[in-house]
Amino acid sequence: MRPTHRLLALLGITAALPLAEVLILLLIGFTPAKGLAPQITAVWPYDSYHDMRWLLVYHNSWLMFGSGLLGLIALRGVLSATIVSLAWPTRTPRPPYRALVLRNVGVAAFGAVLVLPFAAYSVAASVLSLSWFLFASLIPMLLLAPFLQRMSVGRRLWRGLPSAELVGWSLLDFAVITLGGGLVWRTPDVWTPLVAAATGALNGLLWQQSVRAAVLQKRVRWLRVPVVPIVVVLALAVPLMSQVLSQPPNQANTFMPPIFNRPLPPQVPYAVILLAGHDSAYDGRPAADPNMELFSYLGLDSGGRPLPYRPEATHRSLESSSQLLAAQVEAVHRRTGRPIALIAQSEGVMVARTHLRNRPDSPARALAMFSPLIRVGRAYYPPPEASTGWGLATGWLLRVMFHVTTIGNRGPSTPDEPFIRSLLDNAPFYRYQILCPIPDVRVIAFLPTTTATEAPPGQAIKIPVVEVPTFHARVIGRVDANDMLIDFLAGANINRPRREFGPLQQLGDAWHAPSLAIQVNPVWRPTAPPGPPFTMARFCP
Repeated sequence: MRPTHRLLALLGITAALPLAEVLILLLIGFTPAKGLAPQITAVWPYDSYHDMRWLLVYHNSWLMFGSGLLGLIALRGVLSATIVSLAWPTRTPRPPYRALVLRNVGVAAFGAVLVLPFAAYSVAASVLSLSWFLFASLIPMLLLAPFLQRMSVGRRLWRGLPSAELVGWSLLDFAVITLGGGLVWRTPDVWTPLVAAATGALNGLLWQQSVRAAVLQKRVRWLRVPVVPIVVVLALAVPLMSQVLSQPPNQANTFMPPIFNRPLPPQVPYAVILLAGHDSAYDGRPAADPNMELFSYLGLDSGGRPLPYRPEATHRSLESSSQLLAAQVEAVHRRTGRPIALIAQSEGVMVARTHLRNRPDSPARALAMFSPLIRVGRAYYPPPEASTGWGLATGWLLRVMFHVTTIGNRGPSTPDEPFIRSLLDNAPFYRYQILCPIPDVRVIAFLPTTTATEAPPGQAIKIPVVEVPTFHARVIGRVDANDMLIDFLAGANINRPRREFGPLQQLGDAWHAPSLAIQVNPVWRPTAPPGPPFTMARFCP
């Protein structure tokens, strides 16, 4: 085959598959997943990352998972062998196609097994909407990519370092996938297939350059060093380091926003209850203002004051926490005679929203949400005693990963703790209702920039928001955010969206796991809001 014909065939294959995937997604109305389509022909290991995320979300038995895994490995191996064959440098001897198939099926099997734990972390990010899970799944992909790309073209390429050229092409492919996923969202649906096909064609050019860089690398540094096993160990250590860095400080009171340590201004008509997030701790000290209390995840003492608690207390179910909050709201309301304002962060937001859903007659008349967990429950896995259920293998992968990465942590979280199971079992509410208006309650959301990476685009936010360039759970301590909070409590109408928030959300969409259709899961079906399986109309019905 002539070089020009080989190039055209290469570009045709790498463009046709993203085109086909995005057309299917548009046909069934599955628009939240269309940002994934360009990855189907991406360079190793991003293509396996694409496959494994679909598999981990959409299987409901061990047989379906096992057969799906073997099928995807075989298809990926044959496809990669074909792409490598077409991308091979013209004047360099090329191995027989059969040898390329065998080699690439082996690399596909190795890549799938290696990528599975990180793809499971991507699913965990869909369950909890925490960006650090997403980063913990992506950083290993960046580390592994140049090494896996070399392995698909030759033997014994698990030794030595890849060339700087190959590393550069690998990073460029990551950028192309990210930009392609964002453009798929930004363009109207009529142009989406064209964007997906164009991104796929760019993948083909990057395959050509990556294969060329791997085949023609003249000098291999550290030729005798088994670099690939070392990089694999480093990649597996990323989730461990992420868990360590995400641990709360070891102190008696981990949640003291500025408002806790100063009297409320006279123009604030509310009594205030502060709700801390997951793994917080409280030593029982009172707030500076008698009309303010910190919510206790252990409840009230005999005098009606919030009990001190340790981080383990925050692992309880949202229903039980909301019952404790209801008792504390009533107690503060009786004691002060004022309506209640709830100021909540992260898990505390979910507790407050659960309370307001369950108690529409609550004295709480204002809610300020800091770093809320938005669009949670987009995936599912059953409890450990279940033998079937969507995401069955995913749950066990996460249990193993959490067990390894939380060794030595005090009060470690688990994928099956009551708080997380609350999100999984009640996903129709938490996925669609967190950023919605609440009757007779003034609501505002303070969203950190990382929230843009934590949930896919598509939701029209119908409440006032303040978008702040910072990380999760870092908003409430900022002076400007505290000033806006006081203004909100005093009755001001505040709305401060930022221009970069939407584009960042679209760029991050390529790296999310696909959402599990709400009506597919029998656990969700009884409480699912009306509408087709993937419609955006389910938000704030």
